[in-house]
Amino acid sequence: MKELEDRIRQDGIVREGNVLKVDNFLNHQCDVALYDHMGAEWARLFAGKRIDKILTIEASGIGIACVAATHFGGVPVVFARKTESKNLDGDQYRTNITSYTKGREYQVIVAKRFLTPGEHVLIIDDFMAMGCAMRGLLQICDEAGVIVEGIGIAIEKGFQPGGAELRERGYQVESLAIVKSMDAATGEIEVVLLAWLFRPAAIRDCQRLRPRFRR
Repeated sequence: MKELEDRIRQDGIVREGNVLKVDNFLNHQCDVALYDHMGAEWARLFAGKRIDKILTIEASGIGIACVAATHFGGVPVVFARKTESKNLDGDQYRTNITSYTKGREYQVIVAKRFLTPGEHVLIIDDFMAMGCAMRGLLQICDEAGVIVEGIGIAIEKGFQPGGAELRERGYQVESLAIVKSMDAATGEIEVVLLAWLFRPAAIRDCQRLRPRFRR
């Protein structure tokens, strides 16, 4: 998605430790028009799939997922909580996730009443690097008995294994921009627009052979 690629190059800031700051438009200050265009692109990429709900994780995924939902018929958005709350009641799904950026482990929580067995779910998030958050959300989806129709990511760090591992497992992962490399010393960011162009040949061949994605 060229618009997102341009914003990454224009406003993205590279920090030591493979950290990419895009808080000017994506996950602190929010460019709602950009969010809307991202939602439209995901709707195109997942066209023809039944989507009953969108699942994300707080906090940065919430805004993106809510705007994207308007392009999927206004389906509900469920977000996994990272903090306990007095409002959390009833049975819950819980799993532990390690944050690559924050360098710590935390528990995420989804109330069981918001995920019904047999529902078709699209997972959306702002970033993917090692894929820890996605694995946690997929574990919750598996426990809930929902069908994961795909995973939409705004920015994927293609030089880290999260996206490739999920594609190898058979999930349709649609990243709107993939960062191939970045250099904190120079501030340079190399972005590949199409996930297809950055997937290893083995993964591309594997996906050609699969008429349906494993759940």
